[in-house]
Amino acid sequence: MNVYTTDKIRNVVLLGHGGAGKTSLVEAMAYLSGITTRMGKIDDGNTMSDYSKEEHKRKFSISTSVIPIIWDDQKINILDTPGYFDFVGEVEEAVGAADAAIIVVSGKSGVEVGTEKAWELCEKYKLPRMVFVTEMDVDNASFKNVLEELTDKYGKKIAPFHFPIRENEKFVGYVNVVSETGNRWNAKGEAEPCEIPEYSRANLEAYRETLMEAVAETSEEFMERYFGGDSFSDAEIRASLRANVDDGTIVPISMGSNLLGQGIYTLLDDIVKYLPSPENREFAGINLKTNEVFRADYNFSKAKSAYIFKTIVDPYIGKYSLIKVCSGVLKVDDLLYNEDKNVEEKLSKLYVLRGNKPIEVKELHAGDIGAIGKLTGARTGDTLSTKATTIRYGKRNISTPYTYMRYKAKNKSDIDKISQSLQKMMHEDLTLKHVNDAENHQTLLYGMGDQHLEIVQSKLMTEYKVEIELLKPKVAYRETIKKNSDVEAKYKKQSGGHGQYGHVKMRFSPSLDLEKPYEFEQVVVGGAVPKNYFPAVEKGLQESVLKGPLAAYPVVGVKAVLYDGSYHPVDSSEMAFKMATIQAFKKGFMQAHPVLLEPIASLKVTVPDSYTGDVMGDLNKRRGRVLGMSPGNDGKQIIEADIPMTGLFGYSTDLRSITGGRGEFSYEFSRYEQAPSDVQEKEIETRKEQLEGDGD
Repeated sequence: MNVYTTDKIRNVVLLGHGGAGKTSLVEAMAYLSGITTRMGKIDDGNTMSDYSKEEHKRKFSISTSVIPIIWDDQKINILDTPGYFDFVGEVEEAVGAADAAIIVVSGKSGVEVGTEKAWELCEKYKLPRMVFVTEMDVDNASFKNVLEELTDKYGKKIAPFHFPIRENEKFVGYVNVVSETGNRWNAKGEAEPCEIPEYSRANLEAYRETLMEAVAETSEEFMERYFGGDSFSDAEIRASLRANVDDGTIVPISMGSNLLGQGIYTLLDDIVKYLPSPENREFAGINLKTNEVFRADYNFSKAKSAYIFKTIVDPYIGKYSLIKVCSGVLKVDDLLYNEDKNVEEKLSKLYVLRGNKPIEVKELHAGDIGAIGKLTGARTGDTLSTKATTIRYGKRNISTPYTYMRYKAKNKSDIDKISQSLQKMMHEDLTLKHVNDAENHQTLLYGMGDQHLEIVQSKLMTEYKVEIELLKPKVAYRETIKKNSDVEAKYKKQSGGHGQYGHVKMRFSPSLDLEKPYEFEQVVVGGAVPKNYFPAVEKGLQESVLKGPLAAYPVVGVKAVLYDGSYHPVDSSEMAFKMATIQAFKKGFMQAHPVLLEPIASLKVTVPDSYTGDVMGDLNKRRGRVLGMSPGNDGKQIIEADIPMTGLFGYSTDLRSITGGRGEFSYEFSRYEQAPSDVQEKEIETRKEQLEGDGD
């Protein structure tokens, strides 16, 4: 592949709802630009950007892939992202590397929640964007409906650059609003000039007026000319529109058919004409040598630096670090230093990836996207620079996973292999987490949703040849007491020779400090229990609180007072007093009104105003207590609630169902509270069965 300078590069991320047509749009672009000789199909499992077994099996995108398209001597790095919300981490990585976005909308389905989320991401990252409406060859597709929906939501900044010509309900051509020309598809699918139909004239005038107003607003001189009745030249219009698109005051909307390759030519042209190259974007880090701001700004003349925005770990093609060059020109044989890992490495090869196919290149200019194979210890978010000018760029924020399941190896001999495979997958997917919950003897997988975890399970089997079971996680209950008790216990054994003798009298009461398992005090007088046995008594307490007498959960909030007892000058021992204490604890705990405590989380749910009633109703069913509401951004409400951790199981799926995918939530552990009696009884019985079974 040729080398492309910064001004000839476009980094464009495709965003939109799942099924809107992003992957098939990439196929049409690749075919039209001559990369492929035929368009791949999702149903046939032969598209360039969906290359994994899981993507073939499920027929939707799971990972972001990069497809470089060469068009008009420009390199367009297309980042094709998943549309399903469980893979939002992939989308966030791609958006962080892009300089502009195309929001893909189905002309049949219209504006969907994925469209809204795509728009929000563009706003967050201040990305210039265009909208492309697909499926215009489908009978019930409506460009007009999509345009009206988008205009209602986002205002007059939505500006049609093209709109369809339809005859007898068929998509036969389009009108170019900028050049005021008509085009019709011929039998070969090529666009040929044609007269603009009379029924399209009114739309053309309205859309053209919107564009001219936007052009006029770019300068006072243009405004005067506009109000003076002057017309603008094509060059002036295009230059003004490019400025408007770049600053987000205009969002062009275009349309076509991916399957027929119609409207793709004009889309590629518009990407080159209107979307910015990296040279027009700002980007800064810290020069660790001087502690000053390093303004990289994709300037090829500055010190070499790059940012790893994504990692691919594939059992078949190996490990690749996907980079965006932030400054300078990277070349084969360069020495690059990773300050995060304190490693310096020589670049023996540089690549651009086309899906999963690495293509060697000699150099990559500032602003370009490429890949480096097998970098030692490199992770997503690391900065590569030189030892002479060591740079660090800020790490991108990636969504936090809140959905979790317990997992078990189906084959105990696979435990180590599963752990290693998950480590590789976590290098690739920052929204996947693996937690060892030693207290409950379980290992947990955290992800963005149930589907995410199911796909991890499936990938382990198909790609790494190991199997896991996904199970409902155990909840970390605690045990405590509500009342006081006064007990004594004697441990006495005689078995020839030395015997064992320990005798304690103890009082138990609530300590009111649920942060600590126990408090120990001794008020023994007259040497009834010698001081040298006090540590043995405390050791007995330490062992007792690990598994409480009620349901074998850890004990918290107990005060134990040793006030009397007796000893034998020959038979008493530390072990005997420890055993006596364990007996006393069990008896005293059960006499002091023992209760189960359940973990409570502080929950925040962000939803559009219209869903608040349904969400609060659902929280009540989960034993949640709504504490209040506060206004969020874009007409959304933030509902704050306390909820038992048990009530969060399956919440991700249910919240999406209730809100049509528009709801988001986060939580953190808050405290322990006494569980209701029915919950206690059920849990104690379940726990008893578990302990009598295999202890699992």
